[in-house]
Amino acid sequence: MGAILRILARAIALFAVVMLIGAAHADPAAPDAQATLSLSAALNGGAGAPLTGGLRWRVFGAQVDAAGAHPLIVESALAQPTLTLAPGDYVVHVAFGLASATRRLTLGPEVRSEQLGLSAGAIRIGGTLVDAPIDPSKLSLAIYVPENRNPQGKLVYAKAKAGDIIGLPDGSYHIVSTYLDTVGGRFVPSVAVSAGKSATPAPPATLPSNSIVSADIKVPSGKLVDVTLRHRCAMLTLKLVNKQGAEALANTTFTVLTPGGDVIRELVGAFPSLVLAEGEYVVIARHDAKTYQSTFEVQSGLDHDVEVVAQEAAKEGP
Repeated sequence: MGAILRILARAIALFAVVMLIGAAHADPAAPDAQATLSLSAALNGGAGAPLTGGLRWRVFGAQVDAAGAHPLIVESALAQPTLTLAPGDYVVHVAFGLASATRRLTLGPEVRSEQLGLSAGAIRIGGTLVDAPIDPSKLSLAIYVPENRNPQGKLVYAKAKAGDIIGLPDGSYHIVSTYLDTVGGRFVPSVAVSAGKSATPAPPATLPSNSIVSADIKVPSGKLVDVTLRHRCAMLTLKLVNKQGAEALANTTFTVLTPGGDVIRELVGAFPSLVLAEGEYVVIARHDAKTYQSTFEVQSGLDHDVEVVAQEAAKEGP
């Protein structure tokens, strides 16, 4: 009986030693412990509510490398990321559109939260056509900083998207919105046509239309400014017909011009379509070596067909 008790005592002592060793390895202050860093950003120098989108975070090592640059450790497009890092010195950078902020941190084996303040405002751009919202994919937006009385002095944001919140430093800006046209027919490059050379028509593509509107705005620090740009344009379908209401003639080349003779678009097909800004236009149709001409008017939001009648007294083409 005594031998059994001695064996049990030794087993209990061994178990206690194992538990002590395990606890030592689990010590959070151990050298291999990691830092957990939660990040957020706010406008108005940090006095506002945390931003929920449009941020790009980058964490760099504080020590420069052989090339003299800070090595990038990790980056995130989340608004409020939580990162796991080894203890050490870091430089945290956040970008919000054209606004940014930087902070230097020394992290230990800890859980830590940091909020960076942005001394900036923000804009959200939208477009309307006849008071109806325009699909963001149909708008091309550019943001400029005016210089020397030139509203488009310096392009600072070339690929803004409608509906996105874009951070901007406090200041004045010029916004340009271009309505995009998905060509309903084969597009003929104007250079080849004007040179009298044959050209292989390109497949349908998205091209800028002549519906362009702009606005001058002031962005104050800590504020979100909503900008709505109102386009006035319509979709036109071109047809060459023998008489009004007749079937469209295939293999026709159309040239759309302003009354002053400036070429807007050149298209090929039986009934190609295009978007045009409100106003008056001239259309020239070429078919079987003959040329036909007509004029038409575009009213905002009124999509319609434009028929060019192939009159018998047509002039022979060049």
